[in-house]
Amino acid sequence: MDFILTWFFPGGIKTSEAILLLIGFIGQGLFSARFLIQWVVSEKKKESVIPLPFWYFSLLGGITLFIYAFSKKDPVIMLGQGTGILIYSRNLYLIYKKRQQDALNKEDV
Repeated sequence: MDFILTWFFPGGIKTSEAILLLIGFIGQGLFSARFLIQWVVSEKKKESVIPLPFWYFSLLGGITLFIYAFSKKDPVIMLGQGTGILIYSRNLYLIYKKRQQDALNKEDV
């Protein structure tokens, strides 16, 4: 483990850098978990499905990675994750809007 830390951080690592690194890994973990969720649900249903938790993990992972990128002042990751955050938010909005409409339609029947 010392070899890996020395390779990435030849001058050592400050506590603030370690915290930022942890935030980045948490964000990447959340973002990656969405694919596992989508895969498991699709396998169970025997068809390609994008379940609601996929969008929440996308949003939470995107926000966390955006924070990491902002702290690192990385405009490439900020642009990519910022765009994704808008898309994930919009998808969640559309899902809930449809659910509300479906609930209203059931009341009319």
